[in-house]
Amino acid sequence: MSKLPFGKKNYQLMILGLIILVVGYTIMTLDTEPHGFGVLGLTIGPIIVMAGFIVEIFAILHRPSDR
Repeated sequence: MSKLPFGKKNYQLMILGLIILVVGYTIMTLDTEPHGFGVLGLTIGPIIVMAGFIVEIFAILHRPSDR
């Protein structure tokens, strides 16, 4: 029997992190300034993307409680 390397909460956090990443990159594309040099492209979008990567790192490092 093959045991999955992560628990249910790990996978839920990974999906949440992916959703946050997609939202961050989408916000960066919504910037109307040339070459993305507006507030959305330089400030808000990258902060949300970094939050998504932090959630992903936490999801990978979180120890499942069922072990």
